[in-house]
Amino acid sequence: MTEILPDRALSSRGVPDRVVTDRYHRDRWIPDGAVLDRGVLDRAVDPAGFRGALAEHAAGVVIVTAQVAGVPFGLTATSFSSVSLEPPLVCFFAGRASGTWAGLRRADQFAVHVLTGDQVELAARFARKGVDRFAEPTRWRPGPLGTPLLADVAAHLLCVPYGTAGIGDHVLVVGLVTDVDVRPAARPLLYHRGRFGEFTPGL
Repeated sequence: MTEILPDRALSSRGVPDRVVTDRYHRDRWIPDGAVLDRGVLDRAVDPAGFRGALAEHAAGVVIVTAQVAGVPFGLTATSFSSVSLEPPLVCFFAGRASGTWAGLRRADQFAVHVLTGDQVELAARFARKGVDRFAEPTRWRPGPLGTPLLADVAAHLLCVPYGTAGIGDHVLVVGLVTDVDVRPAARPLLYHRGRFGEFTPGL
């Protein structure tokens, strides 16, 4: 995958007045190639407060799958988003230390599955460590290039890798969408305050 990195910023004297780095600072990741004003990281909110605020944000739930050398990989993500209409791009984040990401990053294609409100157990299974996520009761079939396609999802998007960027303790993964299959569900699956649940439409 192509690395997407910002440029170095220079002062009027041609000397960097912002730091471009890819190392730790006080036990926090500084993004690969990130351009930061000196001292910015010292202003970061504490992790507990940050997690508490994010818990109030309800997010959609997807499962990302791929196959490498005959071995299927998959993970649950709540960080999925559209990026661009032309070209059609989507993205998700994977943890740098994720063993699943170590496999996914080698794939020539991946699939994003939008989950329905009754697929709580499937979402939890692909978020769990130490289990065979593709064993029963998971229902799936091999798609193009062997990419695992999960059954009964609201939609799946087939993607080819477009680019990645290291950001904090995660990796931003961008994919170019090459095919879609949409089967609208009555209620999508959401993640809120550490729990999965159904969305109830309002007015």
